[in-house]
Amino acid sequence: MEIAELGEFGLIHHLTDDIELQNAESVKGVGDDCAVLQYSVDERVLVTTDLLLEGVHFDLQYVPLHHLGYKAAMVNLSDIYAMNGRPRQLTVSIGLSKRFRVEDVEALYAGIKRACAEHGCDVVGGDTSASLTGLTISITCIGAARAGDVVTRDAAQVNDLLCVSGDLGAAYMGLQLLEREKVVYNQQVREALQRGEKPESLPPFQPDFSGREYLLQRQLTPQARRDIVEKLAEAGIHPTAMIDISDGLSSEVMHLCEQSHTGCRIYEDRIPLDYQTAAMAEELNMNVTTCALNGGEDYELLFTVPLTDHDRVSAIEDVHIIGHMTKAEQGKLLVCRDGAEMTLKAQGWKAT
Repeated sequence: MEIAELGEFGLIHHLTDDIELQNAESVKGVGDDCAVLQYSVDERVLVTTDLLLEGVHFDLQYVPLHHLGYKAAMVNLSDIYAMNGRPRQLTVSIGLSKRFRVEDVEALYAGIKRACAEHGCDVVGGDTSASLTGLTISITCIGAARAGDVVTRDAAQVNDLLCVSGDLGAAYMGLQLLEREKVVYNQQVREALQRGEKPESLPPFQPDFSGREYLLQRQLTPQARRDIVEKLAEAGIHPTAMIDISDGLSSEVMHLCEQSHTGCRIYEDRIPLDYQTAAMAEELNMNVTTCALNGGEDYELLFTVPLTDHDRVSAIEDVHIIGHMTKAEQGKLLVCRDGAEMTLKAQGWKAT
C-alpha cells in the first residue's frame, strides 16, 4: 500500500491505534497535542515533539537560521499551551550536512534560546549528528499542568461554542509571498547564467515585501499563545477541548469533532482575517477562506467552551466565536456567507 492512500492522519491511526499503554504513569498517549504523564497526584507532565526537514518543512533560500530556530522552538511551546499547560524544558536534536559552519549553528540556536527565554523554558539537552540530506531538526518540549487543568481534544460537548484566537491564513500568505519572490530571484539567476554572467555579479536582490510585513512575521516568527491561556484562566474559563492550529483550521476542527464524537458548524463570516491576508489572497487570485481553512502554521488556539461561558469568552480580547459543536450525525460543516453548507475536509500532508 502506498502511504499516499492513507494520508498523514490515516497513517498515524494505522500505526498507533493498536498501542496499549502499559505503565500507570502513562495517562494519555498518541492522539493529542501532547502525551500526558502522571508522576504525582497533583501535577501532570506534558511531552510533545516535532520533526522539521529541510526541503519539506522549510527552505533555507529564504528562511534565516535564526528565525528557523525560533519557529522550531515556538511550535513545540504551542503544543504545551494547547493542553492548557506551561512549558518547562526543551531538548534539541539536529542533523547537519557539510555545508553548515559553526556560525550557522550558532544562529539556529540563538533563535531557539530566544523563544525559550520569552516563555521561561530551559534548553536541557539533545543530540547532534551528521546528515546526508541537509538540515534536520527534532525538538521535544516538556511541560506541566495541574491535574484538573489539562485540556484534551476529546471532551467537547454538543452545543459548546467553538472559539479561535488571533486571525487565520496570514502564515500561509506569508509563505506564498516568500515563494513568489524566490521564483523572481531564481529567474534572474537563470537569465544571468544564460548571458554568461556569474550570479555573484548581479546587484543585490530586493524582494518586494512592502505592506506585507505582518504576513512575513506570521510565517517566520509565529507566536505561541500563552496570553490566551492566561486570559482564559483569569476569566475563570476552562475549555472543554483545545488544539493549536498547525495544519489548518479545517483539519484541527475535524480532530476535535472526531475525538469528541461530535459534529460542528463553522460560519464563514466569523472566521477572523487580517487585512493583509485578504489583500494578498486577492492579489494572488486565491480564495481567502480556503487559505484560512487549509493554510496552516497559524499556531493559534482553537477551543470549545460551554454555551454558558458566552459572555465571558466574548469579552476576551483577540478571541472569536466562529461556530458551535453539534451532534455527530449532523456532520462537520462550513456555513458560507450565502447560507450554503459545505462539508469540511482535512488536508494534512500527502506523501509524494
